[in-house]
Amino acid sequence: MKRVQLGKSDLQAPNIALGCMGMWKLSVKEAEKVIHHALELGIDFFDHADIYGGGKSEEIFAEAIASNPSIRENMILESKAGIRQENGTNICFDFSKKHIIESVEGSLKRLKTDYIDIFLLHRPDALMEPEEVAEAFTVLKESGKVRYFGVSNQNPMQIELLKKYVKQDLIINQLQLSVMHTGMIDAGLNVNMTNAVGINRDDSVLDYCRLNNITVQAWSPFRYGQFEGFFIDNEKFPELNAKLQEVGDKYGVDKSAIAVSWILRHPAKIQTIVGTMRPERLTSIAKASDIVLTREEWYDIYLSAGHQLP
Repeated sequence: MKRVQLGKSDLQAPNIALGCMGMWKLSVKEAEKVIHHALELGIDFFDHADIYGGGKSEEIFAEAIASNPSIRENMILESKAGIRQENGTNICFDFSKKHIIESVEGSLKRLKTDYIDIFLLHRPDALMEPEEVAEAFTVLKESGKVRYFGVSNQNPMQIELLKKYVKQDLIINQLQLSVMHTGMIDAGLNVNMTNAVGINRDDSVLDYCRLNNITVQAWSPFRYGQFEGFFIDNEKFPELNAKLQEVGDKYGVDKSAIAVSWILRHPAKIQTIVGTMRPERLTSIAKASDIVLTREEWYDIYLSAGHQLP
């Protein structure tokens, strides 16, 4: 499993991470199997959020590793907060000092750990007061409860506003990216064009993160649209699946591995978060870590997804 340095930190992490959004659906024994299998594959990075399963994903994770407490030191745990929900529905975003600190305390309790390696702000809060975020981060850092910080789904100016006040480096920006969700790449390819995909909706966030040593974490690597569905083996996308199969046959892997290798081929050294809770599927996906697509293969896959070059 290849590893990447995360932003301006001393953390070396696998270029494929396990997202634990769906872990709340598993039994403790099933979760234990998934976690240990991930570790055997070299995937020691686990992504959480306080809202995943209403907090149950973090609880199941902690129970699954309880029989071997020392295993915690061989993991990188990331969690996110800032979305407040009622009955699974977002009601508001909250980056207040009080909410951030209480959310981290809640994750620590559910995860049964003394510290979180990385804490991310989960989606932007229009009412954010960056001074409060800075105060919360300082409290969490100085208490040893959080080692590193980052954001999720934020554009460059939102990050710049935070950086004006926050003392700690922001080492992560978690963004949706797949071969069927390529807005941040499309805009960069269609500069000085009048077509719709040339509209820069993310303020060149991918280039910004590269310039500022912020690691991009790609979430939902197999989805199309926002949350419309999955493109692997989807009859809506015959050309894409045929191309993924063709390239997969060349490398001896399945279509999912090629879809992830497409993300990893980008020179930004992106870390891809996959959410499968099936060990056998994780084994297949993990093979993407060592595949380096040719430039021609990368563009062929991009074009087969229905994108066009100017």
